[in-house]
Amino acid sequence: MKNFQFLFLALLLIGLGSCAKKGGLQEGTWRGELALAGDRTVPFLFEVKKQGTDSATFTLINGEERVELPGAAFHGDTLIVPIVAYDAVLKGFVTDNRIEGKFIKNYIEDDPGVPFTAVYGVTKRFAPVAQPTTRKVDGKWDVLFVGESGDTTRNVGIFKTDDAIVTGSVLTNSGDLRFLEGAYTGEGVQLSAFGGLSPYYIELNFTADTLFEGTFHTTRGTTKLLGMKNDAAALVDAYSLAGLKSGYETLSFALPDLEGNTVSLSDERYKGKVVIVSILGSWCPNCLDEMAFLAPWYEENKGRGVEILGIAFERKDDEAYAKKAIGQLKERYHTGYPILFGGAVGKENVAGALPELDNFSSYPTTIFIDKRGKVRTIHTGFNGPATGLFYEEFINEFNTLVDSLLKE
Repeated sequence: MKNFQFLFLALLLIGLGSCAKKGGLQEGTWRGELALAGDRTVPFLFEVKKQGTDSATFTLINGEERVELPGAAFHGDTLIVPIVAYDAVLKGFVTDNRIEGKFIKNYIEDDPGVPFTAVYGVTKRFAPVAQPTTRKVDGKWDVLFVGESGDTTRNVGIFKTDDAIVTGSVLTNSGDLRFLEGAYTGEGVQLSAFGGLSPYYIELNFTADTLFEGTFHTTRGTTKLLGMKNDAAALVDAYSLAGLKSGYETLSFALPDLEGNTVSLSDERYKGKVVIVSILGSWCPNCLDEMAFLAPWYEENKGRGVEILGIAFERKDDEAYAKKAIGQLKERYHTGYPILFGGAVGKENVAGALPELDNFSSYPTTIFIDKRGKVRTIHTGFNGPATGLFYEEFINEFNTLVDSLLKE
């Protein structure tokens, strides 16, 4: 009898635990926090929508951006949320409408992960302060990232305020810092973003109406920021940074596609056509922004005598790993043009695959080639939809450039 009572009690506790676990994953808005360097945390919002009884879709929220993470499910007592685009995962335990766990990068062997927590029902990214500053961050700013040696890199900040919520981004010549979202503090502004790869947290304190000082926090460390209001703020011309080495006019790469076939610009498919070559990585958020533009653009324009080729440099110099990562990328964006594997990420590998290229500095880098096979111009970086008018200006420049090459 005692054995029966013990078994009954054990089964009851297991059942109650399971109900508490699965019942705790409520549909609706959650507020999470990821640990950063220096005992800081970066807040982020996400929505949970259940898909049947065994899985759910998490949607990360950053301003206007929505990043869907389908396939979240319990594996035993552990909730696992795959972040397929970046080969990462959110893994944790759910109790009393709270999640405690870690953000883990699968591609790093024995990654200890970044601690995170989340609470159900909290809809504010930042708690409002009693007396927020009356100064506004709206508009364009020259933003300097100040390194340890005192070196500065000039970038552009663009921000706007709507119903006390601040949104915007910081543009660099590599790309942008995603869709930042935040609120005013007593002295300035706090902003954050988490789209599945690198969490960002920015603190800005006004020192005058047109000046601020701040700190950019990531999981790796902090960088000092200086800002000056400037309605004419602009980056260095993205077409002036990279080029070809002296004496070269063409590219001579021969690299494998996902089926193992060697592809080069001398192939019949590319003869007599305008060709756009994108140097990218499946791990690179700005590359994904570029692909979100290029993939549908190609489908609409491929009949005009233009081709696109991607050359991906991945986290590992491993064909099986690259094939999986690139294949998932192509599937996600319904990409109709080939993406070749160039090797592991790194300037030295880009130089090995594309020896004619000079001053490569950023993923993505986009190369425009005319009908004769000659490189006409090279664009460094990609500032995506989070940058508003800058993104629209790039699209206009892109179409004008391609149109001019097609008319030749």
